[in-house]
Amino acid sequence: MKNTLLGSLYLSLAASIWGGMYVVVKHVVDVVPPLELVWIRYVIAVIALLLIGIITRQSWRIEKRDILLIVLIGVIGNTISIVTQEIGTMLSTAQMGAIITGATPAFMVLFARILLNEKITFKKAFSVILATLGVGIIVGNAGIDPSLQLGGISLLVAALTWALMSVLIKRVPGHYSQIVVTFYAALVAVVLLTPVTISRLPELDVSAMMHPSIWGGLVYLGVISTACGFLLWNRGLQMLNASSGGLFFFLQPVVGTFLGWLLLGEQIGLSFWAGTALIFIGVLLIIKQK
Repeated sequence: MKNTLLGSLYLSLAASIWGGMYVVVKHVVDVVPPLELVWIRYVIAVIALLLIGIITRQSWRIEKRDILLIVLIGVIGNTISIVTQEIGTMLSTAQMGAIITGATPAFMVLFARILLNEKITFKKAFSVILATLGVGIIVGNAGIDPSLQLGGISLLVAALTWALMSVLIKRVPGHYSQIVVTFYAALVAVVLLTPVTISRLPELDVSAMMHPSIWGGLVYLGVISTACGFLLWNRGLQMLNASSGGLFFFLQPVVGTFLGWLLLGEQIGLSFWAGTALIFIGVLLIIKQK
């Protein structure tokens, strides 16, 4: 039970951090385009994780048999999922993004069954259904315009790859430090994204990036959202089964919507609170299970 509570806390913090990330991105992306923004946040995250690893004297050695798994996590989750999410968000609407990425926990239940042989219990299925309904109520009935189809496909790829990455993390041997695993996965993303972004970096408005709110936002995205967020998410998934852990992903749109109301003046109504209640009921069912 202690591991369940601690794992739930880690996953809740990670999802909440990522929910707050959207408020920061909405401000920073006016100065730093999405692809360059993803690259910069990963570079900052790699530096932060390296320093943390050196200070805490981590062992950086990875067994040969586990290298491919960690590379796959970096390619699938840290690179493909994040980039397709950014592209999908640009090509579609926020409502569509919330609906499609809200399917991630359901995909996690499916992948956990296929790759980890985790049983799909009635309580897990009921929790996912409740939380999915909650997300649907919060974002409303977004009409899917055919012109947004490419964005929707990109978001679907993001949801599928994030779910697959989250399940693959469960295959990483427990004796590795999550700092080291997260560092190598983020480093894979930097290596893959550098050839695409390096020629675009000179076009950035450096003077605008020197504004405290912009560079402060970049530090938040790199250190808090990427380094700390991935550390908490990976650690939490190690303490819960993958299908149950995925349910905490639903907290992301709740926190994002709430902070948008609090900090950006965006309007929320009764549907937000009703949807939030359903999500929290679903999460509580998972926390209470043995």
